[in-house]
Amino acid sequence: MIYVICRGLLRLIYAILFPLKLIGRENVPDEGGVLLCGNHTSNLDPMTMGIMLKRKVNYMAKAELFNVPVLGWLIRQLGAFPVKRGGVSKESIKTALKLLRGGQVMGIFPEGTRNSDSGIAKKGAATFALRSGAAVVPAAIIGSYKPFRRMTVVYGAPIDLSGFDGGSDSAEAVTDLIMARIREMLQTGKPSGK
Repeated sequence: MIYVICRGLLRLIYAILFPLKLIGRENVPDEGGVLLCGNHTSNLDPMTMGIMLKRKVNYMAKAELFNVPVLGWLIRQLGAFPVKRGGVSKESIKTALKLLRGGQVMGIFPEGTRNSDSGIAKKGAATFALRSGAAVVPAAIIGSYKPFRRMTVVYGAPIDLSGFDGGSDSAEAVTDLIMARIREMLQTGKPSGK
């Protein structure tokens, strides 16, 4: 209930400050585990990528945020779970896999931290995808978060991972594929994989 209320308030705020144009929203499956993988340039990206979807999107968040009174409680209600700085703990991995295998949606940014240029990604998203069997939906957030300017979110078609065996080489190849789809959508403004 708290998630629905907060999402409604955020949608109203976004409608005024950063009107969102969504392209390819139908590419996000209505059921089953989904790993939403997006580019990351701002602290607002998690909200931007997920608030206009029908389904609740869960995210990893820095463990320190959960120690802040009120904020820690609130972000937990919004579907966030803690991850320690400097690496993902076994507990965070278990939580992520449990969510995905349980048919929920998890948002993740393969670059790990806010990054606008390097395009270097970590293998975490690919590993979660390969171990959970969740659908992988690439997302491109386009815009600069300037007040009263439109932001665009493009959702690509789910990436077919059936040809990957789950080994270390597969994780690297899947990471490259996810990032290539995101970069393609950033350039074209159109859903990838169609």
